[in-house]
Amino acid sequence: MSTQQSGIQGIQRAATVALREHWVLFLVEGVVLLVLGATAVVLPPIATLAVTILFGWLFLISGVVGLITTFWMRSAPGFWWSLISAALGIVVGLLLLARPLGGALSLTLLLVAFFIVEGAVSIMFALDHKRELSGQWGWMLLSGIIDLALAMMIFAGLPSTAAWALGLLVGINMIFGGAAMIAMALHARKSA
Repeated sequence: MSTQQSGIQGIQRAATVALREHWVLFLVEGVVLLVLGATAVVLPPIATLAVTILFGWLFLISGVVGLITTFWMRSAPGFWWSLISAALGIVVGLLLLARPLGGALSLTLLLVAFFIVEGAVSIMFALDHKRELSGQWGWMLLSGIIDLALAMMIFAGLPSTAAWALGLLVGINMIFGGAAMIAMALHARKSA
């Protein structure tokens, strides 16, 4: 066995031991995600507002940090591009924080665009696999069609869908993430 293989196995053993020792923390994290996700699904307008405000703070903080580092390294190449990028982050952050409902509409339009692109790409991917006689390509085709249908439903319902779409999708994501964490924790507990 090479030293690289034994090093990889050592890292895997350490990760397994850490997972076994801290399975309760993974369980707690999973339960918290599950509860927050269920809350977001039950109250999607509140979750949408929270997501919009979170994005606003992320843009604002990254823009301020970018502005500071840009001026700190003003002699580096690309100063003006960095300055524009930082200013854009600050402006977008302030807009999302000042008008979170309008921000939710903008973020929902981005979500619609994402679903359209993802749906088209998934359908093309499926058709390429069909030509190559790959099995189960139909599932990818269905996934692409569902993405396009979601985009159409969200877009057709604008502006009212902006109030709930982001919160609902974040909630669903958190529920699945929480369920996965709980499953990992319970498996680690059994193997401990």
